[in-house]
Amino acid sequence: MNILLPNPRYLLVGESALCVEFGDRIDPALHDRVLGLDHALALAPIPGILETVPTYRSLLIHFDPHCLTTEDLIAAIERREATALPATEKKSWRIPVCYEQPYAEDLSEVAELTGLSPETIITLHVQAIYRVYMYGFAPGFTFLGGLPEALAISRRQAPRAPAPAGSLTIAGGQALITSMAMPTGWYVLGRTPVRVFDLRRPNIFLTDIGDEIRFERIDAATFARLDARAASGDPLVTPL
Repeated sequence: MNILLPNPRYLLVGESALCVEFGDRIDPALHDRVLGLDHALALAPIPGILETVPTYRSLLIHFDPHCLTTEDLIAAIERREATALPATEKKSWRIPVCYEQPYAEDLSEVAELTGLSPETIITLHVQAIYRVYMYGFAPGFTFLGGLPEALAISRRQAPRAPAPAGSLTIAGGQALITSMAMPTGWYVLGRTPVRVFDLRRPNIFLTDIGDEIRFERIDAATFARLDARAASGDPLVTPL
C-alpha cells in the first residue's frame, strides 16, 4: 500500500545524519514536500547543518553533531516544515536523444518484454514529461519520474554490460540519464549527447531537482554532430 505520511518520520542515519521521510512512493505531491523543506532550510539555515540531499520521498540532512543535537535539529525542522512551500523556480529542458542503433542497445529487448513495437516505445518515451527527482547512485545519474505505465518493466535479474554515459535507461517504473559508463540492471532505449554532469561547467549538474525534462528525437548524424560539440564543452541545451 502506498503511503503519504501526514507528518514526516525521522530516521537516524549514524551519528551525523538525519533522514526526514514523507512517504513511500514516487509522487509529485510527496516530492514537493521534500523540496519545500529543502527550500525552507536554504532560506533559514540551521547552524550545524552541512548538506541536504533531496530524494524521491525524503530529505537526508548531514549535520555536525558537535554543533547540533538530533533533538534540536528535529525541533527546528518541525518549525520550518509546518510553513514550508516548494521552490517555485523550476525550469524546463528539452534534451535531444537518438533512438537509432547503436545507441538504442536494448530497444528490441524492451519491445519483447512489453509487447509494444520499437516505434511505439520511442513515441511513448518522447511524449512523456519527466520530473527530475534526485541525483544518486553515481555522480550525475539523473533519476526521473513520469515514465508511461506501459514502459514500467522490472530491472534485469543480472546487470548487463556497461551502458555508456548519456544513456537513457528505464526499469522499475523509473527513467534515468546516466553520466558515466557503468554496468546496469536497467534497459537502454537511446542516448543523448548532452552531458548531464560536467566538471568543466560552473554548474556541474545540468538540471536542478524538481525541473522538468522532455526528450526530442534526433537521428544518428545529428547525434554525432552534437556529441562533438558537447565534447568541446558546449552544454547544447538551455532552460526553456
